[in-house]
Amino acid sequence: MRSTPEERAAARNGWRVRRYRLGEEPPDTLHDLTPEQRLEMMWPLALEAWSLMGKPLPDYPRSAAPVKIVRNGPGTDTA
Repeated sequence: MRSTPEERAAARNGWRVRRYRLGEEPPDTLHDLTPEQRLEMMWPLALEAWSLMGKPLPDYPRSAAPVKIVRNGPGTDTA
């Protein structure tokens, strides 16, 4: 389900905006969040990324997700 630009603009109306001086470190707002809350923040970004790629969202189980394991060992340049 896609939203219109007007719907997205209306949704942004409630966003808080904070202003900081150059060199001023903003407080870490993530340290008070649970892992579940952090994942909830990430999910809309993941959906948008898939949408921008023009590809369908994968529907395979996580256990079948394609992965590549790279092991660092002695003599391996990790820099």
